[in-house]
Amino acid sequence: MSADGGIRIGVAGARGRMGRVLAAAVEARAGLSLTALFGQPGSAGSVVDGRGLVARDVALAACDVIIDFTSGAASADLARACALQGGPALVIGSTGLGDADEAAVAAAAQAIPIVKSGNFSLGVNLLLGLVAQAARVLPASAYDIEVFEAHHRRKVDAPSGTALMLGQAAAGGRGVALTDVEARTRDGLTGPRPEGQIGFSVMRAGGIVGEHSVLFAAEDEILTLSHSARDRSLFARGAVEAAAWLAGKPAGLYDMQDVLGLAGP
Repeated sequence: MSADGGIRIGVAGARGRMGRVLAAAVEARAGLSLTALFGQPGSAGSVVDGRGLVARDVALAACDVIIDFTSGAASADLARACALQGGPALVIGSTGLGDADEAAVAAAAQAIPIVKSGNFSLGVNLLLGLVAQAARVLPASAYDIEVFEAHHRRKVDAPSGTALMLGQAAAGGRGVALTDVEARTRDGLTGPRPEGQIGFSVMRAGGIVGEHSVLFAAEDEILTLSHSARDRSLFARGAVEAAAWLAGKPAGLYDMQDVLGLAGP
């Protein structure tokens, strides 16, 4: 804890667009203290929005929780470093983690508390529950499921982490594994759509912050559940609340459903 009793928060990737938004959100939240900003190796000593950056090892020693929205590989490396020294806790919002990255985060969560989510929006996390409920009620024999997502041209992974979360919610509602029914790409003569398939459609263009919708299509009706993000501060506020919630929690891998109290018993 900081001298004034606030939870000490660090921000990784502080030179990036999201890092800057996160830093501002931490400073605006009562009960938290922004104690360290850091970026890629060699960035220590540089200044972003009037705030100085420090080396990663300095940041780890100065924080109770670090918020990281960088990249899958960078988040996995940071998780290993934090676990090795028994802290700080981590809030991970990076997407596009490979299998090895996911394994590294899961291993680190045996030593430290980690909140990891593909989306920190309250609305999206409520949407996940609605999608699962709809998938339970609407039979695969009559309703096809398609997940649509759109993001800015700079996003490097597809489908988005949120789209995959929505696909997993739909698959869970139907009691199947997403990997058994997903269709992430379609090209050429694909043939008729298989019953129960969950498809993904992706757009990358302009400055779109984030658009997601899940379509349940029957022969005679279409149900669409959707969410639109208007500003990155939406995700920053959720991540900051996750950091406040995480401080002092036992080691383990948590998600935003846990933070919001939406997880099942």
